[in-house]
Amino acid sequence: MPPNFVFIITDQHRAEHLGCYGNRVLATPHIDALAARGWSADNLYVASGICMPNRASILTGRMPSCHGVRHNGIPLSLGANTFVESLRQGGYRTVMVGKSHLQNMTDQGPQWPPAGHPRPAGEAHLAAPGDYRQEQPSFWRAGGEMTLPFYGFSAVDLADGHGDDLHGHYWRWLEREHPLAASLAGERQAGRAPGYALAEAGQAWRTRLPEELHPTSWIGERTAAHIRDCAGRRQPFFLYCSFPDPHHPFTPPGRYWDMYRPQDMELPDTFHARTQPPPHLAWLRAQRDAGKAVKNTPGVFAATAREVREAIALAYGSIALIDAQVGRIVDTLRELGLERDTVIVFTTDHGDFMGDHQLLWKGPLHYRSVVRSPLIWADPEGPRATRGDALLSAVDIAPTVLERAGVAGYNGLQGHSMLPLMRGERRSVRDAVLIEEEGQRVALGFSGRVRMRSIITARHRMSVYEGAEWAEIYDRQADPDERANLWRGAADPLAGELSAAMARTMIGLSETSPLPTHVA
Repeated sequence: MPPNFVFIITDQHRAEHLGCYGNRVLATPHIDALAARGWSADNLYVASGICMPNRASILTGRMPSCHGVRHNGIPLSLGANTFVESLRQGGYRTVMVGKSHLQNMTDQGPQWPPAGHPRPAGEAHLAAPGDYRQEQPSFWRAGGEMTLPFYGFSAVDLADGHGDDLHGHYWRWLEREHPLAASLAGERQAGRAPGYALAEAGQAWRTRLPEELHPTSWIGERTAAHIRDCAGRRQPFFLYCSFPDPHHPFTPPGRYWDMYRPQDMELPDTFHARTQPPPHLAWLRAQRDAGKAVKNTPGVFAATAREVREAIALAYGSIALIDAQVGRIVDTLRELGLERDTVIVFTTDHGDFMGDHQLLWKGPLHYRSVVRSPLIWADPEGPRATRGDALLSAVDIAPTVLERAGVAGYNGLQGHSMLPLMRGERRSVRDAVLIEEEGQRVALGFSGRVRMRSIITARHRMSVYEGAEWAEIYDRQADPDERANLWRGAADPLAGELSAAMARTMIGLSETSPLPTHVA
């Protein structure tokens, strides 16, 4: 019988914030236990450093330039194929619990084109039929319900948003079963957080929700409930468990708020680096030093040491609660006798600077802390306590799941199965990783919205920006913290070598779907 899958994904969670990835302060015993009985990737990189594009890349196995979700604010087409849909058609029960973010999950209008600029009358691509409001708060306030299957999921328990006042099925459950608690959720009802600079910026609050009613706990409980339901069915299952934490604003409940103290947190080594920063990093630091840093949005900003320590401590608390829910999920599999038949995958959508180079959150600076994701593959038939250092991309996840499930892939998949690496049959599946990133915001000293591409090879990382005459090149072996920019101009032989590698990789990732129907 094909294996079951429990696919656990967290939000804006850097790889170094796990014990099994080298953290000696944060305790993540249940996630570490998965790594101890599985295979871990040390060099898995995002297809995009932004939430919606990379989540869409994970599910489709395709780059943002091909699946169309180039940046946040563009819903994944309901006509897009996903590996989940292939599993569903192949006989799997497919379930999503938690955050989706394949469609817009706010009611805020776009930031691009800027106000005053006319929007075109139409688009080059017509939207596939269907409802693209299914993740918006207004849709849920109006009594909406999801149309199934949803990108291949035959059942969905949605919990979208950030903080402690998420919308979707979670909020309906909270209002119905615990109306008093629902009235206490959110920043306006939160308890005081004296001494926290992030609280002053609206990026953290001490939630009044008890631990057992927090969204993270609800997602863990619902995942366990769906495992029990699936155990009674005569079909394999794929269960996608998606936690909105540790993404800011931070709201770890109860004891998890105080579990780690900001004053005990160590700053990353690069926080104190004195090397010459590239122009966009210098701009961010200058904004901070002039008192102009924008700190109340999801966008990157240059932070103070105090803000970084607070962010690390509160992220640790949030991750500790997630780890407890991972323990609950594994215990449920064990109690039902499903552990020996279930592959458990753990990953994230992207990382967070968390003080790296004096920055917080994410943004178009492709330092390793943001663009590298952890990946743990705990397979009852796979290797135990092993690690792989091959270059990998988020698009490699989809073909790996499909091959392990024994389900055929589809034309247009751009990733490579990682199973040969896990089995020791191959040492690599790609020569380089391409990262695509675009945004809506005009920031970082650029005259327009930021559009960039990065190529990561075994030795180097090069990032190029639209409209910029400068670029970034780092020697990943000699300078793993990426402190010294080696860019010496487009005529430099190293720049030429990496530009050629980028061009070859982009050609290899160009669209191949649909296949031709005739010769001409």
